[in-house]
Parts: sequence; C-alpha cells; structure tokens
Amino acid sequence: MVEIRKCSFCGKEIEMGTGKMYVKKDGTVLNFCASKCQKNMVDLKRVPRKTAWTEKFATEKAAKLKAAEKKE
Repeated sequence: MVEIRKCSFCGKEIEMGTGKMYVKKDGTVLNFCASKCQKNMVDLKRVPRKTAWTEKFATEKAAKLKAAEKKE
C-alpha cells in the first residue's frame, strides 16, 4: 500500500521516491517536497500560516474572509 505524504511546510502531496525527510533531535519527522520548504521552515524558522504561497496560509485567509462576511 502506497503511503501518501504531505509537505510539512507547504502542504503539497509528495510522490514516493522524492522529497526530503528531516528528523529533529526530539524525534519529530518533517517531510519536505523541495529544498525551498526545508530552508523556510528549518533554517529561516518561518511559520507556514504567515507565508503567502502555502496551503495553510490559504485556509487561514479563507477562514478570516468567511468570519468577516458573517459580521456584515
């Protein structure tokens, strides 16, 4: 059975045999689709919710827009 993995930073699905697996000292496993995602999360310590091109940013923005519509 094929295991579908998602990028820990951008949320994109990763094909088997591609991407990088990063294991932190505390045992947490992070999967990345590209070095761009790894650099943003590990080296630059960026938060996916605040990075415009990630899936998590899009869902957060949609939730904020929906909440704003309910107020009006």
